[in-house]
Amino acid sequence: MAEEKKTTPAPAFRSFDGYRWEEVPFLPYKEEGSAPFKAISRQLLFKEEALRCEMRYFEVAPSGYSTLERHEHSHGVMILRGEADVMVGSEVRHVKTFDLVHIPANTWHQFRTKGGEPMGFVCMVNVERDKPQLPTEDDVAALRENPALAEFLKT
Repeated sequence: MAEEKKTTPAPAFRSFDGYRWEEVPFLPYKEEGSAPFKAISRQLLFKEEALRCEMRYFEVAPSGYSTLERHEHSHGVMILRGEADVMVGSEVRHVKTFDLVHIPANTWHQFRTKGGEPMGFVCMVNVERDKPQLPTEDDVAALRENPALAEFLKT
């Protein structure tokens, strides 16, 4: 018989103050040097085995950006504060507070802040998911064939 995974349930209520939540650790985005990114933190708001998802909050400082990557899993994102340019596949869009972004599986994506304020977003993903895939030089060259992506990637 397979061993059942047990997780401690999240408290029913956790207070919010300044884009931090009570009893939620403030963590680095990724291990330093594991992938190119700049000025990001993360907080794991919920990891709920019963729902089979995680809800995470990422905050990107002004001039910061996430890693250019793709995965076999999809993401659901809601912008909670600030503004950013976001690349999803072959499209770049400017997003702001309360905009929604769907990142399909196996799609290159990246967030880059705009303006002098931090940009924060909630991201929902599967609890069990694959590791990010970073682009090769050939992948980046192919992305740059699209003028909108070339402009986005040069900054």
